[in-house]
Amino acid sequence: MKKIYPSAKAALDGIVRDGQLLAVGGFGLCGIPEALIDALRDSGVKNLTVISNNAGVDGFGLGKLLDTRQIRKMISSYVGENKEFERQYLAGELELEFTPQGTLAEKLRAGGAGIPAFFTRTGVGTMVADGKETREFDGKLYVMERSLVPDVSLGKAWKADESGNLVFRRTARNFNPAAIMAGKISVVEVEEIVPTGSFDPDAVHLPGIYVHRLVLNARPEKRIEKRTLRDKTTA
Repeated sequence: MKKIYPSAKAALDGIVRDGQLLAVGGFGLCGIPEALIDALRDSGVKNLTVISNNAGVDGFGLGKLLDTRQIRKMISSYVGENKEFERQYLAGELELEFTPQGTLAEKLRAGGAGIPAFFTRTGVGTMVADGKETREFDGKLYVMERSLVPDVSLGKAWKADESGNLVFRRTARNFNPAAIMAGKISVVEVEEIVPTGSFDPDAVHLPGIYVHRLVLNARPEKRIEKRTLRDKTTA
């Protein structure tokens, strides 16, 4: 099965539609699939529900899709870096399902593992648990969380082989493996593609069985959210 596509646009052709549930890897701007986000914007699909730890920043990352009003709802754990997100939410233009960060990661991981739901103590007694089933185990109360299985997942890795086996680079791994695993169809953007068999099997972070389409983006921008430099006089 050929997994490599010539462009991000080609990789999304025929699989993205209005009203879908999408997952997008990354944490802040670290490890986001920049080319795939641009291609999703250019596709014009709308009324999307997007699962992502956050919504990028103004004008970059998922912030681009907020600018074009393509996102109807976000399922996130942190949104504090995006003023347009705040404006749309407070104006009632954007729905938000706040989810604790560890719970969000587990909802994706469970979805990828075929687990429909799980119990956690996180959120018990708060608005996070409103409307959800609770159950007592060993004298402690737990809330049931449903797993997430997105129609399409967009992820970012450092390297892939032609079979889709992935290697991530440092903190850019973050939510990417869980998001990629969970998708019914997973599209992954990478900086290098090598022949199958180039990786030591022990070096593979995510097997290619979870990856349906690959696209090469050898020179992503990798923008920094807030660049802070130390004064040399105090070094």
